[in-house]
Amino acid sequence: MALTTLDPITALIVVDLQHGIVGLPLVHSIGDVVGRACTLAAAFRRHGLPVVLVNVNGGAPGRTERPRAGGPFPDGWTDLIPELDRQPDDIAVTKRTWGAFASTDLESQLRSRGVTQVAGVATGTGVESTARQAYEAGFNVTLAIDAMTDSRSEAHDYSVANVFPRLGETGSTQAIVELLAQA
Repeated sequence: MALTTLDPITALIVVDLQHGIVGLPLVHSIGDVVGRACTLAAAFRRHGLPVVLVNVNGGAPGRTERPRAGGPFPDGWTDLIPELDRQPDDIAVTKRTWGAFASTDLESQLRSRGVTQVAGVATGTGVESTARQAYEAGFNVTLAIDAMTDSRSEAHDYSVANVFPRLGETGSTQAIVELLAQA
C-alpha cells in the first residue's frame, strides 16, 4: 500500500541507531540512513509529535540454531548516536528483544499520548519486529524505506518488498515530511 496519510498523532520510532550497530557493515550508506532519520526526527519535533529513540542492549534468552555473540557489549556500544540530537521530550526505550514493544513500556507510553500511528526507520530484525508488534497492537504503521538498512541485502529487500506492505504503508522520508506539512 502506498503512503496515503498520517494520523494526527503519529510517533516516529527510530530503531537501533546506536554506536555498536552503525559501525557494522551495512547494505546502504549509514550516513544516508542517519541523515534521513534525523530529517524525520526534526520534522516530527517541529510538529510537536513524539519521537521515540530505541536502542538494544541484549537479546531474548531462547535457544537458536545460530550462535549469538557472547559476553557484554563494549563500552559505548548501546549509546544512541549524537546525530539524533536527543531532546528532553523524546521517549527513550532500551529493548532486550528484537522488537521495541515486547519487553518495554513503549505501547503504554504511546497510548498515554494518544498515538494511533507509528512511523519507523532502521530494516530487518529491529524494524520488522517492531513494525509487526505495532501492527498487532492495533497501531497504523508507516515505514520510511529509504531511512533504513540491514547487514544483509536479501533480508532488507525481502522485508521492504514482502513484509512491510502487509503491515502498513511504505514511503520515502520526503513523502512522510510532506504529509506532516499538510497536517
